[in-house]
Formats: sequence, C-alpha cells, structure tokens
Amino acid sequence: MPLYGVLQDNSKTYDFAEGEILLVDKPIGWSSFAVVNKLRYPLRKLYNKKKFKVGHAGTLDPLATGLLVICTGKMTKAITQFIQDTKTYTGVIQLGATTPSYDLETEIDQTFETKHIHQELVNEIKEQFLGEIDQKPPIFSAKQIDGKRAYEYARAGQELEMKSVKVTIHQIELLLKENNELHFEIICSKGTYIRSLAHDIGKALNSGGHLTILRRTQSGEFDINKAKTIDEWIEVIEGLRV
Repeated sequence: MPLYGVLQDNSKTYDFAEGEILLVDKPIGWSSFAVVNKLRYPLRKLYNKKKFKVGHAGTLDPLATGLLVICTGKMTKAITQFIQDTKTYTGVIQLGATTPSYDLETEIDQTFETKHIHQELVNEIKEQFLGEIDQKPPIFSAKQIDGKRAYEYARAGQELEMKSVKVTIHQIELLLKENNELHFEIICSKGTYIRSLAHDIGKALNSGGHLTILRRTQSGEFDINKAKTIDEWIEVIEGLRV
C-alpha cells in the first residue's frame, strides 16, 4: 500500500508533507498569495491538517504571468535561498504613454511623441540599463513603508517619495516592433521592478512608456517549461491516495 500522501506521477514521487517544490505557471489576474491559498486548501484536506506549510519564493504581480516557485512542508525553509536567485522576464513596453502604476493597472495619464524612436536609438540607451543601477519601486507596489503597502498610499491619493534601491541587470534585449511596442527579455537580480524599468526606458527614449505584458520564464535553476498550471497541480494533489 502506498504511503499516505505520496504519488508516483510521470516518474516523479511527490510527498508534499515532507516537502516539495511546485513550479506553477501563474495565470494573469491572480496574486501570488491567491495561488498559494488555492493550492494550500487541497493539501490541508489531503493530510487532514488545519495548517499546512506552503509559500512562494518571489512575488509576481497579478497582471504578470509565468513562473511562480512554491514550496511545501520542509522545503519552505529554502524559500529565502530561492528568493535570492536571478530572474528572467519577457514582455512588452508600450512607448508613447505613461500610467501612474507603470503598467495597465491604471489609466494613461500622459502621452508623448514617438516619431523620433528607431532601433538604433533603442540600442544606444540600452547600455545605461546594464549592470548595477539605481531604481525607484513603483508607488503602486507591495513594498512596505511604515507598516503599510505602498499601493495603499497611492490608492488613497497620498503623496509618497519612493527611495531608490540598487538592482543588477545582467542582460537586456530590446526589440522595437510595430505600433511602438518594445519587446524585451531581461535577466536581473532579485528585487528588480520590471514596471520601473519600463518607465525608465520610456523616459530615456523621451517618449514615455508603460508595461503591457510581463512573463517570468526563469528563476534560478527553475524554468517555465517545467511548470504546471494551477489546475494540473490540484489534479496531482487530489490524485494522492492511501
């Protein structure tokens, strides 16, 4: 008889109570916390426990998709280590307009001329975003300030000065496409806000810019190609048997 809570799935034995790493392909519209809660419920039910250790190793904004590393059981001790890992993102920056949130969470507040933009100019400004840079987190972010999230101040219409932090951009590729869309692939350190990078790139191009698509494809040694959807993970969990 199989051990309680252990399943053989595609040559992989899962024991979520002992500790597992779940690579989740987060859909758009979900917060990282919501994904953790969605998976925690069937795990609590499976092991008949009121509390079950589940956590994620690096937040993804609700409007972002892609790799979310989730740990269960004893593997939650490795979360701090995984958070330090280098991340890879792909996505699109819309040039010619800005938003207060630096993405699509808020409406466009300013528009700019874009006739001067060409790939050569993009290649020129790209160099200033390589290596260690100073970056201000978006005011519409979950960053803690005096016990509150920054977005709480922003949504209440309160003025807030965000302090710059140092982050490292290891690699950046920018490709100008039709309709002033700037497609990118970025490899960066933990704590990098791609929304802020989109805003700053638009500013460097004298055109404004905001993030319209964001997808995390890698986190350390973990790759999106190995990830499952939330429903696929729930199917695995519910497939466990005594």
